[in-house]
Amino acid sequence: MKNPINIFWFRRDLRLDDNIGFYEALTSEYPVLPLFIFDTEILEDLPKDDARVTFIFDALQNMRTTLQKEHGSSLALYHGKPLAIYKQLIKDYDIAAVYSNHDYEPYALKRDTEIKEFLSKNGVGFHSFKDQVIFEKNEIVKKDGNPYRVYTPYMKVWKEKFKTIDLKIFDTHSVLKNLVTNSKLPNLSLPDLGFKKASQKIADYEVTPSLIQDYEKNRNFPAQDSTSRLGPHLRFGTVSIRKIMKKAIAEKNDIFWQELIWREFFMQILWHFPHTATESFKPKYDRIEWLNNEDQFKRWCDGTTGYPLVDAGMRQLNTTGFMHNRVRMLVGSFLCKHLLIDWRWGEGYFAEKLHDYDMASNVGNWQWVAGCGVDASPYFRIFNPTTQIEKFDKDLKYITKWVPDFQKSTYPEKMVDHKEARLRCFETYKRALD
Repeated sequence: MKNPINIFWFRRDLRLDDNIGFYEALTSEYPVLPLFIFDTEILEDLPKDDARVTFIFDALQNMRTTLQKEHGSSLALYHGKPLAIYKQLIKDYDIAAVYSNHDYEPYALKRDTEIKEFLSKNGVGFHSFKDQVIFEKNEIVKKDGNPYRVYTPYMKVWKEKFKTIDLKIFDTHSVLKNLVTNSKLPNLSLPDLGFKKASQKIADYEVTPSLIQDYEKNRNFPAQDSTSRLGPHLRFGTVSIRKIMKKAIAEKNDIFWQELIWREFFMQILWHFPHTATESFKPKYDRIEWLNNEDQFKRWCDGTTGYPLVDAGMRQLNTTGFMHNRVRMLVGSFLCKHLLIDWRWGEGYFAEKLHDYDMASNVGNWQWVAGCGVDASPYFRIFNPTTQIEKFDKDLKYITKWVPDFQKSTYPEKMVDHKEARLRCFETYKRALD
């Protein structure tokens, strides 16, 4: 007769420490089998050298090694559709319950509902916990119970509520003894998944006291490269939001803190309004007659628009999988406003290329620059891609690094005239919105 176990299902929480769902599993009645599923529904559309897959794979292998060496256990790796994997797991083990942490994206919600229903029919519990945010779902809402649609009041209420909580760090390592003791659990290689090791590498994050203290002073200047590179690590959970929030608070830098709150603002927007993954938050903006010129879109993707700051951002993205946040706003505005290309095209390209891609933030920011989202930039606000250089890269250091040909005869002519494109944008948006 099989001995009962619990499962902890890693998803966006690829760490052994300060992991709430993992901690809850480890303090439960039965030994815990840790596992991760490489979901074919997610993997099938990704490039075969995707840096994020390599990053996830390496993080999991490091966790496996720690569990094997220090605890006589391991981490089971599976590849397939989650429902099919769980159908096999309940045959292989006597599972009392599955533990996990909440995920809020539309696909994840649908997946978890399906798994929970299947497990319930087979007498298996499904327990999920808040881990990747400080506040979620309906925890920060207006007095009438409706969600905030504007960031500033949301942020103020978030900060007030934050004063009332104890930001606990969960010492998972102290309870790691409650594991299934088997170091020969299923493993996978990247080729088993149909992938190869990526040439791009996701950078380590840096959250030093000086970086936080100087964040407001340096954050708008892409040549300084003074950003934390936290994005992928929060996205995949290789660091906990609680540890980062404690650092932000210790240095008393409101701007850095508020950037972390923006992340939660967009997450609750996507949770409350899941249709915004593919539709404008403001429905009338879906009436805009986008030009959607494929040749112009390709020039934007390739960084050959003839506007050097736009091109620098796109070439940085294509080369490294990263783009400075200030430049992201400019290239997004240029695509939607100068070229009149649907924000969804840009959002999809970023989804493929950005190492720190997170649906909630990416959709939220793209709808912001297009004017169609919550708390959005008004449609008549159109960044001038030339004067932005004077403001944020006047010494041309960022441009020189990524567009070394910008002063050469081989550099492309501007694909559109700023004044003409601006006027065309006004007229197009006005027609749709009137």
